[in-house]
Amino acid sequence: MSYSREDQAVARRYADALEAQGFSVWWDAALRSGEAFDEAIEAALRAAKAVVVLWSPRSVASRWVRAEATLADRNKTLAPVIIEPCERPIMFELTQTADLSHWQGELDDPAWLALVAEVRRFVGVRDAPLPAAAPVAFPPRAAEGRPSILVLPLINMSGDPEQEYFSDGVSEDIITDLGRVSALSVVSRNTAFSYKGKTVAPGQLAAALGITHILEGSVRKSGSRVRITAQLLDAARDTQVWAERFDRTLDDIFAIQDEISQAIVSALKVKLAPAEKQALEQRHTASAEAYELYLLARQFSRTGSERLKPLIVRICERAVVLDPGFGQAWAQIAIAEAEAYQRVVEGMTYEHALHAAERAVAVSPGLAEAHAAMAEVLMRGPSMDLVGGQPFVETALRLDPDCYDAHLCAGYQTLAQHRWDDAVRHFEAAIALDPVAYRPAGMVIQVYKALGDEENILAAARRCLTRCERLLAIEPDHGGALGFLVTSLAELGDVDRARDWARRAVLFDPDNMRLHYNLACGLAELGDADAACDLLDGIIDKVSASWLLWIEADNSLDRIRNHPRFAAVVARGASRFADGTDEEQLARA
Repeated sequence: MSYSREDQAVARRYADALEAQGFSVWWDAALRSGEAFDEAIEAALRAAKAVVVLWSPRSVASRWVRAEATLADRNKTLAPVIIEPCERPIMFELTQTADLSHWQGELDDPAWLALVAEVRRFVGVRDAPLPAAAPVAFPPRAAEGRPSILVLPLINMSGDPEQEYFSDGVSEDIITDLGRVSALSVVSRNTAFSYKGKTVAPGQLAAALGITHILEGSVRKSGSRVRITAQLLDAARDTQVWAERFDRTLDDIFAIQDEISQAIVSALKVKLAPAEKQALEQRHTASAEAYELYLLARQFSRTGSERLKPLIVRICERAVVLDPGFGQAWAQIAIAEAEAYQRVVEGMTYEHALHAAERAVAVSPGLAEAHAAMAEVLMRGPSMDLVGGQPFVETALRLDPDCYDAHLCAGYQTLAQHRWDDAVRHFEAAIALDPVAYRPAGMVIQVYKALGDEENILAAARRCLTRCERLLAIEPDHGGALGFLVTSLAELGDVDRARDWARRAVLFDPDNMRLHYNLACGLAELGDADAACDLLDGIIDKVSASWLLWIEADNSLDRIRNHPRFAAVVARGASRFADGTDEEQLARA
């Protein structure tokens, strides 16, 4: 994407929206230092299948943007867009150009959809995964007379980006609270968070989502003090219905959330059933400190690398000391420790993970995450018990059809059972529920591969590549992102880059067994059996019994499965358990 530096904020909106469609977008702001064609920019321009040029009075006057547009036109990859009324350079006046000078991010705008279709034509493949597999992007319009509300993510005003987890957590809780009111229609968390950091006029949101009201605000947290501002807007009229500022201690965070929810219900003149009133007042914990610790651990779980699993366990163990009845914290312990146990991390045990899952279900039997945690632990245990975990996943999805942990676990379960259509459905649901999560985005690629769906293999690989690149820009040695980056590049046919990153990844995180395994899968896709087996050879004497069962079921290794070295490596791993109680469990594979 080519643009003027002064238009960078608008360019980001376009980049985010195109990436949400599955494209991998190169729009390098960092290299705009006054050089027209340094090596990186020119290489990106020549490699791109489509070059989106954003025309504005500033970019028209920029000889760099004009030069980039000229090269794209010469390569027949030019997809120009007017983002602000202007006279284009004369040589481009006859080029068909999308007029999006009115566009503020509405994903159903006809002009935007036309641009997406044009970029798809250039790229040559469908960019979104199977429509039937993905959740509906927007909620249905509210019934006549029924208020509908979009809760925009509260803005973190703390001056510390690391406090983002707290503002996001408060936003999600308000969405959950209002979702318990049957007389309200509440936009899903996924759709609400797709507008995070974006400026869109209330009227446009009303038209795009069919909503009547918008809640927006901010959070400022400093030490034990917290300030939350919130205002409720009539979306169509862009007028304020209610507003309040709360200056309290952190111990009052739950009271603030209750007051916001009650104020909205009152402002919209909604009547609550007795059960709904009681539900609004219920909290998973009464400890503000435990709540904050849980939000921090959950953020690490969603975006952090595998090395953070013991830290997640440690944080949540402190949370359950503060509140032994905090089911969400117990569930986080169970999931993190089960994963760490499977990777043979020192101090992480299956018994402790199972105990935490049992505690989560016992103290919060109505909590979807608790049942998902139990399924996760059983799946990652010595026998990879998929059958035993299935009822827990089903219960979790019945309690909360939008439970991310449940969909992710169900995706792994059904993939291991080669129930490909179900695996696509669950992984795509998890992807939609969390716009930054990389694991479901990486795992669904191999499911599309098993289905032989070439279009969606490429679309999913581009999407995963984008998510991994974002994480690696923040944490360059992120083991999970490095592994899926290599597998994505392999599927996209970027052989040299895949090999380069595989070598780099081993150097960055030499003791990460999951990373080495995922790298082996990527190299297997490239047909490099020896390199893949070298990596597997280095971990096979350390892996758990359930990991060997997973290797047996993992279709991403099918290309090298008949190679003599692969068979020898797996046989050596299985021999470790031949004299133990896991012999029967291994035979189940």
